[in-house]
Amino acid sequence: MAEKVWTPRKRLLALLGGEQPDRVPWFADLDYLASALIGRGLRSEDFKSSNDYFVWHRRLRTGFYLQGYFPFTVRRSGCRIVESSDGVLRTRTIETPKGTLRETWRRLPASFTEAPVEHLVKSDEDLPAYRYLYEHTEYAPDFAPAARRNTQIGDLGINLCYTPRSPFMRLAVLDAGIETLTILASTAPEAVEATLAVMCEKLTEAVDVACAAPVDAIMMPENLSSEVVGKRFFHDYVEEIQLDWIERIHAAGKYSFIHIDGSLRGLLAEEAALGFSVLEALTPAPVGDLAVERWADFVAPSTSVLWGGIPGPYFTPQTNDAEFEAHVRTVLDVMRSAPRFVLGVADQVPPDGLERRVARVADLVEECGGY
Repeated sequence: MAEKVWTPRKRLLALLGGEQPDRVPWFADLDYLASALIGRGLRSEDFKSSNDYFVWHRRLRTGFYLQGYFPFTVRRSGCRIVESSDGVLRTRTIETPKGTLRETWRRLPASFTEAPVEHLVKSDEDLPAYRYLYEHTEYAPDFAPAARRNTQIGDLGINLCYTPRSPFMRLAVLDAGIETLTILASTAPEAVEATLAVMCEKLTEAVDVACAAPVDAIMMPENLSSEVVGKRFFHDYVEEIQLDWIERIHAAGKYSFIHIDGSLRGLLAEEAALGFSVLEALTPAPVGDLAVERWADFVAPSTSVLWGGIPGPYFTPQTNDAEFEAHVRTVLDVMRSAPRFVLGVADQVPPDGLERRVARVADLVEECGGY
C-alpha cells in the first residue's frame, strides 16, 4: 500500500476530525504582510484574490486559511451615507430620521493600517440612530469569493469565511470603543440592551447567510481580549449569542473558529467551554499572558483545537534568529505532545516580517514537529 501523502489540508482535517496526522499542522496568516507588499508596490492590487497569492503560500511552505471574507453584501435603506477621504482621514456620515452618526479613521502609512479617532457611537444620544441603522439593514448572499477560493486552495488548506462580530464586540472594537461602551452599560443599561437586541436579530441573519456559503469553516472575528471585555460583560452580553452562532455553524456542517488574539487568562476557559472547533490566534507568553505549556490544562476538559503559538514580532528583525528558533522549537515541543494544536501566527506576520522566517518554520516543523 502506498504511503499516505500528507498535505496541509489533510493534516488539518485529520486534526479537526479527532485523528492524528503525521506532524503538527503549520498555517500562517500572511494577509497583513501581503497588504504591506501591495502598499509598497511590490505586488499587484489584486494579489490577494489572484492565483499568485496561493503560489506564494506554497513557496513559503505554509498552509492557507486567511485572509477571510464576508460571504454577503450589506444593504441599508432609509439612510443617507456619505463617505470621504483625504488619504489620511477617512470619514463616514450616516443620516437617519433618528439622528446623524459620524465616524473618522486615521490612516497610519508606516504600518499599512488605520485606527478610529472618532466612533459612530459617542453617547446614549446616538443609540436611537444606531438602532435605526441596524433595523434597516439587510444581508444578501455573495458566494462568488467562496466559489473562486474553492478552485484555488486545493490541498493547501481550507476555505474560511467570516460572520460579523457579535453585537457587543462590534460596539467594543469598532463602533463605540470599550470606554464609551462601559460607560453606557452603567449609565444607560436599558438603551444598551435594546440596541444589542436589534443588532443580534439583524447580525444573526448575516450568520445564517454565512452558514449557507460553500466553505469549510466559519470564523467569528471577535478580536476578543480578556482584559478589555472581562467576565461580567462576557457573561452578560457575549456568551449566549456566541453559543447560538456556534450551534448554527455546526448545524450547517461547518467548523467554527473564533479569532481571539488578545490576553487569554481571563476568558480562554470560558470560550473553550462554548464548543468552538478552533480557538485561533492564541498569543503565548512572553508577548501574551499565558505560556503555551499551560494552554491545554487551562481549557480542560474542552477538546477545541488550540491554534497559534508564534507572536507576530518574532517574524521581524526586532527578534534575532536565535530567539526565533528557540521559541518555535519550544512551542513545537509542546504541540507535538498531543494532536490538538495548530502552529500559527498570533496574530499576523506584520508588514516588516521576513519571508525567510515563514519558510524557516516549515523546516522546523519537518525537523521536530512529528508526533
